[in-house]
Amino acid sequence: MSSEEPVSARTIPPIFSHDEALREAYPVVAGIDEAGRGPLAGPVVAAAVIFPAGCVMQGVRDSKKTTEKERKIIFWDIIRNADAVGAGIVDADIIDEINILQATKRAMRHAVEDLGKVPDLLLIDAVKLPDVHLPQQSFIRGESVSASIAAASIIAKVLRDDIMLDYHEQYPVYNFRAHKGYSTKEHMEIISFRGPCPIHRMSFRKVSDVSLPFK
Repeated sequence: MSSEEPVSARTIPPIFSHDEALREAYPVVAGIDEAGRGPLAGPVVAAAVIFPAGCVMQGVRDSKKTTEKERKIIFWDIIRNADAVGAGIVDADIIDEINILQATKRAMRHAVEDLGKVPDLLLIDAVKLPDVHLPQQSFIRGESVSASIAAASIIAKVLRDDIMLDYHEQYPVYNFRAHKGYSTKEHMEIISFRGPCPIHRMSFRKVSDVSLPFK
């Protein structure tokens, strides 16, 4: 899915042009995004991606605009082509303790720390990280603006989906394989009948306020 031809010989997608334009001032640019802020169960996962200068990959875009099969292909293409990839995972019990926004920021900070190299600039989807002392730019819908943020969104989504597949094996009655912990009709019906399991976020009202049949 990546291309070996020189950058000058092909059309550069706008999201790659955005990041390339920053390199004169910030040679090492890291994009950061998360997956799993909204679900009722499981972790929030963040990823950070640094592409080498001049890297252009076909298919890199907002993970929500890709199919599961496409994400898997693009995921491994990113792993092969990126200078560095980092990930951070914060589980449901910590989400309940510190709230989902703070848990998301913690996962993002861990992802930056996991990169193994220090970026000159962080490009972050929607939030800022006040306890990370690096230059930062934050964008609403950043995965549509920046290639490195889009790549991070794909890495985070694939990693989280794989985690939820593992949880499906531990708690098959909840069918996490199908809904990945999101509040689908099926998921809500299962919680209403079975109650929450250890990976549910008890601080989320859709979980804590559910009416159980045998109370």
